[in-house]
Amino acid sequence: MKKIRIALIYGGTSGEHAISRVTAGGVMRALDPERYEILSIGIRPDGTWVPGETDPSMMGMERGLAEVPESDRRIVLPAGNGRQPLLDIAADGSDVRTLGPIDVAFPVLHGPFGEDGTIQGLFEMANIPYVGCGVLASSAGMDKDMMKKVLVSAGLPVGPYVGVTARRWRTDQERVLSEVSELHFPVYVKPARAGSSLGISRVESIEGVPAAVAEAHKHDPKIVIEQGISGREIEVAVLGGVGDEPARASLPGEVLLETPAGGFYDWESKYVSTDGLTMSVPADIDDDVSATVRELAVRAFDAFECEGLTRVDFFVADSGEILINEINTMPGFTPFSMYPTMWEASGLSYNDLIDELVSLAVERPRGLR
Repeated sequence: MKKIRIALIYGGTSGEHAISRVTAGGVMRALDPERYEILSIGIRPDGTWVPGETDPSMMGMERGLAEVPESDRRIVLPAGNGRQPLLDIAADGSDVRTLGPIDVAFPVLHGPFGEDGTIQGLFEMANIPYVGCGVLASSAGMDKDMMKKVLVSAGLPVGPYVGVTARRWRTDQERVLSEVSELHFPVYVKPARAGSSLGISRVESIEGVPAAVAEAHKHDPKIVIEQGISGREIEVAVLGGVGDEPARASLPGEVLLETPAGGFYDWESKYVSTDGLTMSVPADIDDDVSATVRELAVRAFDAFECEGLTRVDFFVADSGEILINEINTMPGFTPFSMYPTMWEASGLSYNDLIDELVSLAVERPRGLR
């Protein structure tokens, strides 16, 4: 049986570069060498595509949050009919090697220029099948402001928020602050298109908003300011259906923090000081709440016309109200991340989950769908 040739692409230019590298190590370990041939491609922080690492033991969290190593070689992805060979070129152009065509791209890139529709558009132009959501779902899902607009238009529940473009903050700051003052504090000021809790601040009063906006602007000129919700944060993993079958929702999970850093689940508590962090899967919630979040997760997946995988995060408020916080079209995917952990609890192992994602990518039609 011919092996499926996979281009595993990781790293990238966003602030989540190192997390992507860890994810790639987990995926690499899980890909069965009897079924797959792996072509590892790393994207350096400056955007350079280089031959990737081949030893997943060097890419784990225990090795620290490092970046893709430098190389004197460059990888080139040619446009064409999807079967043109990738090229491995010396940085000075003195040597060109043909790597051959690939069957499917598996991008495990997090953040801007990875999960925001940009690289997905590149794959579409090159006519290469790829794992995960398409251009529209990736782009709209990455932008927290546009994401909420899509959810609202689909009749799905979201919490109160204010979206702020860079131009609006520069030219109409007084009005923005007036709108924010109508929210119940605390509020959370977030970069609109960053993940892994980068640049997020919890703000207790209107006076603290400008400083929090300045911090968020270090990561994105566009921001969202969300009203804090008192309650629990519940997550659901969604997996695309085979053929015309509907998408499937996992059992819900919950991230529990014994000693929240800064009062919420931030970068430090996710990836560095994780001692007080546990994952409860399945989440300890009533059956009717579990059924509701799973149904809403699939509806959100369909609203964005997602493909492959998406994680949907919810607030279950103290009042009992259920709100969608956000969707993530390329969630963390290490063996210890919530997305695969929820599927493990639902009866689908990490290895089998990856096999299914590759199969979904290979089987779906190319071009407009």
